[in-house]
Amino acid sequence: MKIYVFGNELVGEDNLPLQLLPQLKKRLPTVKFIIADPNEDFPPEGERDLVIFDTVKGVRGPTILNLNDFEAKGKTPASPHDYDLLLHLLLLKKVKKIDRVIIIGIPPVKDSFKMEQYQKEVYKLMTTLLSKSGSRKTYKDQMPE
Repeated sequence: MKIYVFGNELVGEDNLPLQLLPQLKKRLPTVKFIIADPNEDFPPEGERDLVIFDTVKGVRGPTILNLNDFEAKGKTPASPHDYDLLLHLLLLKKVKKIDRVIIIGIPPVKDSFKMEQYQKEVYKLMTTLLSKSGSRKTYKDQMPE
């Protein structure tokens, strides 16, 4: 399984996935973690089913999301600044360039205790994804069994 990891090392509220990555690589050696920039040729050519690990504002803890959780609801960007990763992925799905996207989202945090807690929760979520081949469908079904 490949998991694309996003984050900005220079922005504290956006780098938690990168901070958790070394420990996750040790605990999940069969997973191929790929640090990627969503603004530079993402997704790679031919990749139709994506798993992304990223910071997501608005979630309370580590959460599994998919594109069906984010209905476009007829909204269109008002300016190029409204064009973000989510809109990019929704457009790619609409034009049938990708089939499925699972996002392992974590909220932005600065508290080291929360980071340790989230690391354990992210590991459980990733382990669940591996055992179920990514079959979880919505954020409502996010907790491992």
